[in-house]
Amino acid sequence: MIEAPQSNLSGMQLERNAHGRLVLTLGNGLVYEAVVPVRAFPIAAPAEGLSLIAADGKEALWVARMADLQPEHRQLIEQDLAVREFVPTIERILKVSSFSTPSTWDLQTDRGLTQMMLKAEEDIRKLAGRTRLQITGQDGVQYRIPDSSKLDRHSRKLLERFL
Repeated sequence: MIEAPQSNLSGMQLERNAHGRLVLTLGNGLVYEAVVPVRAFPIAAPAEGLSLIAADGKEALWVARMADLQPEHRQLIEQDLAVREFVPTIERILKVSSFSTPSTWDLQTDRGLTQMMLKAEEDIRKLAGRTRLQITGQDGVQYRIPDSSKLDRHSRKLLERFL
């Protein structure tokens, strides 16, 4: 018989063990050591659809919405996710090497100044509307722009040449 993952959050406990790993205790008493949080839609819907994956690779708990979690549990999960997920937010596009691809972009992100190589225009994806973007650099790093209309004028002009 295949055991379905729990989605009932009542009675759930989440804490860190001595090694800093998350330990999940379900309301029915089952304990899972070293669970790993994994977002179902990390870019499109980061606050919805989260699995806590057990050490054996199976889903121990499904969380439909992060808001359903107790604040202390949500904080523990967000701390773990922040360490594993690296998706810098582009704040400004300082310059681009050319308006055709491949093109090197000098960026200011929430993580600091960086350069990104855009291989093809197809590496810029529109998400949930016209202004939310995900850009994948040649090295595989994904960058996000939550709302391109809120970028400064210079950044918007450079970006529009690629859209």
